[in-house]
Amino acid sequence: MSRDLEEEHRLRVEQNLRELKADRELRRRSLDWMCDAGKRGYSYNFRWMGRPVIQYPQDLIALQELMWDIRPGVVIETGVAHGGSLVFHASMLELIGGDGAVVGVDIDIRSHNRAAIEAHPMARRITLVEGSSTDEATVARVRALASGRRPVMVLLDSNHTRDHVLRELELYAPLVTRGSYLVVFDTSIEDTPDGYYPDRPWGKLDNPKLAVREFLAGSTRFVVDEELESKLLVTACPEGYLRCVED
Repeated sequence: MSRDLEEEHRLRVEQNLRELKADRELRRRSLDWMCDAGKRGYSYNFRWMGRPVIQYPQDLIALQELMWDIRPGVVIETGVAHGGSLVFHASMLELIGGDGAVVGVDIDIRSHNRAAIEAHPMARRITLVEGSSTDEATVARVRALASGRRPVMVLLDSNHTRDHVLRELELYAPLVTRGSYLVVFDTSIEDTPDGYYPDRPWGKLDNPKLAVREFLAGSTRFVVDEELESKLLVTACPEGYLRCVED
C-alpha cells in the first residue's frame, strides 16, 4: 500500500471512529446484543492455539493491536482459568520477537489446566503464580518476575467485585509503564440487567467499573482510551482500557 493510500485509510478510520462514538443508538444495540449473547455463553465458545480463551474476539483483536504497538517486555494477567488468554499473549510476544514474558496469577490453578499450559508450545514464555492476586507474597513475586522488563502491561480479569478490583488496581497499576496499558476486564457487568449474575458475588451494583471510576478519581497516571472502545462496540471492557500517560 502506497503512503498516500495509507494516509487515506487512516483518515477514513478516524472518521469512522468519530461517527461510531457519536452513534448512541448503535452502542445501545451493541450492548443489547452482548446481554442476549452472554446468556448463551458466547464468550466461552472460542479457543486460541488449542486452549479455551474466555474473551470476546473483539477484545483479543484490541489486545493484539496494543501489544504490537507497545512491544511489552512482560504481560501480567490476573485470572488464569483454562490459560487461553496467557497463550494468546505469549503467541503475540512470539510474533513480535525478543524475550517478552507472560505472568499469569490465579488463586486456584487447577492441575489439568496447569498441565495443559505447561505442555503448550508457548509455555516457555509463561510463568504461573498461584495465590490471591491481592496477597502481599503474590504481588511481591509478580514484581520480582517483572523486574527489569519494560514495557509492562497489566490485565485484570480475576474476581470482579468492586473491592477486589480496586485493590488490584492499587497494587498493580504502579507496575505499568508510561505508554502502556492497564486493562480491566468485565467492566461491562455494570451495563447488564439486575440479576444477570445470580450465582456470582458481583453484579450491576458491585462491579469492576465502579472500581475503575474510583481509582481514576485519585490518579492522574491513567486515562480511558475512549477511541479504542468506540472502535470495538462489542467489548467486555467499557471504560476499562486505561492508557498510562505519566511515569
